[in-house]
Amino acid sequence: MVNNTYIEFPLKEEYPAYAEMYMKWCKKDGSLLKQMEDSLGKTKKLIGALSDEVLEFRYDKDKWSIKEVLVHIIDDERIYGYRALAFARNDKTNLPGFEQEDYNLNADTSSRTIENIMEEFEAVRISTIKLYNGFSEIALTRKGIANGNQASVRALGYHILGHELHHINMIEKVYLKDK
Repeated sequence: MVNNTYIEFPLKEEYPAYAEMYMKWCKKDGSLLKQMEDSLGKTKKLIGALSDEVLEFRYDKDKWSIKEVLVHIIDDERIYGYRALAFARNDKTNLPGFEQEDYNLNADTSSRTIENIMEEFEAVRISTIKLYNGFSEIALTRKGIANGNQASVRALGYHILGHELHHINMIEKVYLKDK
């Protein structure tokens, strides 16, 4: 799927400080699209091995289920993908933020099958890879503002990957620690 496109890891001034928690999960070798492709496969394998009971598990009463975490990853990737498209096209609009708790509350995740969620996850990830595969070097370094924070297009791509890796790590270390 990936044609070995090199996307340089962003400089610290290309993303807000809060994003560092996601950037630390990414390899800094320019292989963003390959990493996205690889993480898709690993996530599908991990999730495919879990029972419905485990997928609905919450490690605390106010925490999301694994299915809800997955839908959150999808929502975040879609939103950050749109931001990347807008910034790449040099849109100067200050894009809004989003309230992840409201998104989760209104996602009706419990009525969805894991197959349906993972089909959507795969489609969104492939779309993100294709989107980034079409960005020029100039587009990748363009910046925009969303929710009051400035970021470059390439930083948003690494954020998307790191956000997924962060949450998958949480699933493995917190949700599945005793499973």
